[in-house]
Amino acid sequence: MHCTNCAQSVSKYLENKGMQDVNVSFATEELSFSLPEGNASATEVLNGINQMGYQVVLPDQPQPRTAFLNSLTFKFIFCAIFTAPLLLHMWVHWSWLHNPYIQLVLSTPVYLVGLWHFGRSAWRSLVNRLANMDVLIILGATAAYGYSLTGTLLHLGNEYMFYETAAAIITLVFLGNLLEERSVKQTTTAIADLARMQVTTARLITDHDNHEHINIVDNQTLKPGDKVLVNTGDKIPMDGTIYWGNGHINESMITGESTPVAKKEKDKAIGGTIMEDGSIKMFITATGKDTVLSYIIDLVRQAQGSKPDMQKLADRISAIFVPLVLGIALATFLGWMLFGQVTTGNAIMKGIAVLVIACPCAMGLATPAAVMVGLGRAAKNGILIKGANTLEAFKDIKYVVLDKTGTLTTGKLKIGQYHFTGMTEQAFKATVYSLEKYSSHPIARSLSTQWKGQGEAGLLQVREIKGRGMQAKDNLGNEWQLGSFAMAEHATTDDSHNIYLLKNGELVGWIDFTDEIRPDAAQMVQQLQRRGIRTVLLSGDTERKCRELAAEVGIKEVYAGQTPEQKLQQIDALMNDAPVAMVGDGINDAPALARASIGISLSDATHIAMQSANVILLNSRLSSLPLALGLGKHTYLTIQQNLFWAFIYNIIAIPFAALGVLSPITGAGVMALSDIVLAVNSVRLRYKKVI
Repeated sequence: MHCTNCAQSVSKYLENKGMQDVNVSFATEELSFSLPEGNASATEVLNGINQMGYQVVLPDQPQPRTAFLNSLTFKFIFCAIFTAPLLLHMWVHWSWLHNPYIQLVLSTPVYLVGLWHFGRSAWRSLVNRLANMDVLIILGATAAYGYSLTGTLLHLGNEYMFYETAAAIITLVFLGNLLEERSVKQTTTAIADLARMQVTTARLITDHDNHEHINIVDNQTLKPGDKVLVNTGDKIPMDGTIYWGNGHINESMITGESTPVAKKEKDKAIGGTIMEDGSIKMFITATGKDTVLSYIIDLVRQAQGSKPDMQKLADRISAIFVPLVLGIALATFLGWMLFGQVTTGNAIMKGIAVLVIACPCAMGLATPAAVMVGLGRAAKNGILIKGANTLEAFKDIKYVVLDKTGTLTTGKLKIGQYHFTGMTEQAFKATVYSLEKYSSHPIARSLSTQWKGQGEAGLLQVREIKGRGMQAKDNLGNEWQLGSFAMAEHATTDDSHNIYLLKNGELVGWIDFTDEIRPDAAQMVQQLQRRGIRTVLLSGDTERKCRELAAEVGIKEVYAGQTPEQKLQQIDALMNDAPVAMVGDGINDAPALARASIGISLSDATHIAMQSANVILLNSRLSSLPLALGLGKHTYLTIQQNLFWAFIYNIIAIPFAALGVLSPITGAGVMALSDIVLAVNSVRLRYKKVI
């Protein structure tokens, strides 16, 4: 595809065929869709796209290389060679350059190349009832060439000679498309950088005769269960678990965190990251589309291909733009012919100027270009945003609601004091472990890790009560409960402990934890508050502990002791006032994350919390949150700037051309630059200060 209208043509074709979830991206040259229920054939649909003149390449097929003779670069150079002498005759008075037959010979190859390139695209768009910019270009060039050819064959004189106009239109548009192609590719470098990380070699370990042998293989040939060796400077070939050795791994391309992360046995390693120093052996646990890197790339691609609401207006205008311009061009020609007292040739040129200066592509490119850069920059900084609408929604956020354990705190809890009655210490620990090993809450994970190996209590019917704790029965029919004060308040008035153990409704033990506050929590709160965003602590923990933590990080609004249902109610209440971003990490946060305007999860959160969230902070750093909000605001601002330019350009340029102020050649040159302005303005977002 060589313009945004190509993407719209393909998209309209798929929609007319009844395809669902259609997503076509001009910048990445990718499409996806879902087949409707029934007898629809994907092969038939893809063949239809091929018949439109595009080449469909499936994910498992090698990416074809564009032949140089078919590239925009060659077409521009070829046309420029013939167009240069045609334009030269405007400044020099060499008689042979003014010969109509010489001009015909020079312009014909340019026109034929333009007809092959733009004419096919124009025809495809007309067949699909979505006239694109190429319709305007080929009509303008054909009018100039045809008028000149008629004058030459009928010997009507020099006032019929506009060969240079036809050639210059095609050549300048080729130049504009070439520059646009290169500019737009700058907006997709984040995806390209991530994709390049997937390609590497691996040191595969094989065992023969009780000896290890190392073979260098392509990492794409690895499969789960393979063993690999990774030394200093190597790229981690695929996701895996370390079973020998240690080292420091640079995960900056995944998480945005520049400091290498220490890794040891039983730690996980992410494919594509780099071993800064050390040596490890690891089992491969995921390959291909199942890796973390592939998941990130797929999500970013899906998000970049989605359209925010602002684009819908531009799409509606683009759909009627070409017919409108054709009408204005015809009115311009007739107006100058009937009332302008000019020759037919001059009237045609003024109509052509209207055709070639109009640029519907600018409206189609305005949003995707900015979204590409915004999402790409976010991904490179460890912020995974699901969908362009999420990026757009950041600009309206007035509340940021934060969970406590595992969000404002690290969730890496250490067991402090604990107390038990009516049982041995080992029985107490075994019972607690047997309950908590089934939970994914940060407290449960810490307990399970630290008291693993204390034995099993033989519990039955273990289940988790969201927002409260765990419940089970033993072989003797005793009912055990382990959870927050909300679960034990009928048995004690002391709410100062983290979790309580109850047997048949009676308190038999409690455990306290020490949990450190994330080092960047206070800084994040201050940055948000300086921007006028209200921060709220929403937690299932006790009032006292929530107040203590809130005071340390600077949060003034606190809702403690909240169940998942109460969290939902609080989110709804805040959303009645203004849009809300919710940051959480546990199963009990999932409903609130889904309900909030924007749900934000940390990468070490539970799987269900990550699924419910619109944004994932891959580096688990709260300091990334202001950057995400800033990127959302400035991406929206860039989209506004792009759309303003696209609209104001056409609103000013078309009347100027219709009034005869601009020649067709000048119009073609200005039009060729219009898309580049949008791409350059969008690329600026990559380096712009947004916090």
